[in-house]
Amino acid sequence: MKIVLNGKVYCTSCKTARELFKELKFENKSSYVCILNGYQESYDVCLKEGDEVFLIDKNVSPPKEQWEKMICARHTPGVYEKVKKARVAIAGLGGLGSNIAMMLARTGIGHLHLIDFDTVDLTNLNRQQYGIRHIGRFKTEALKEQLLEICPFLDICIDTIYVSRENVLDLFKDDDIVCEAFDNAECKAMLTEELLTKCKKTALIAASGMAGYGNSNDIKSRKIRENFYICGDEVTDAKQGIGLMAPRVTLCAAHQANLVLDLIIKG
Repeated sequence: MKIVLNGKVYCTSCKTARELFKELKFENKSSYVCILNGYQESYDVCLKEGDEVFLIDKNVSPPKEQWEKMICARHTPGVYEKVKKARVAIAGLGGLGSNIAMMLARTGIGHLHLIDFDTVDLTNLNRQQYGIRHIGRFKTEALKEQLLEICPFLDICIDTIYVSRENVLDLFKDDDIVCEAFDNAECKAMLTEELLTKCKKTALIAASGMAGYGNSNDIKSRKIRENFYICGDEVTDAKQGIGLMAPRVTLCAAHQANLVLDLIIKG
């Protein structure tokens, strides 16, 4: 029978993954992971015609093409093709944006557009995806570097620029979905107004209310109108005595990233 083995058509008479290991003469199968049709399976799983099988050495980084195919298999055949074609922008790369970017990179979003004008400083390290080595660097450049270490086949475009009413339409003209992750209320309002009134085909996922360490279940995703969504509790604001802490900010970022995938896959 014919199966797809590590991204290539392979003919075999093996009935199980265990037999396939023997046929391929893999000596130490404990160092390998078996992915069958997007799901990690045991070596005793049965094989059938047309199955997509990945036998991955845990200790070796595969070639770029095989890496991408493995990610595709992990997300279930068919789903990844939609994810790979999507163009997603993240406006603001702080506690929300840097976490959104990390999650979307790990799901293999094909085209990521990162926008921020700021540099990394020590006060960012309590909730943002940066380390000591990034202090003083532009967030766009530091984050792109990290994302490519996770998924080297991503297409990442960066704009180290302050988003204004004058440049907003040109900046986001090629993006299917925009995640608003600003920490400035005026910038949030401007981006929302411009995109909803002048880029009606672009989906906007905004955030509101995720300060402190309150009830996790208060963070929700809500559709406001066509192509406009808000994630957060829509109430809690950062102020003296109520800071922005990593768990709750990351919860909201996860809502935004998950909603991105939902729109891509169902859309």
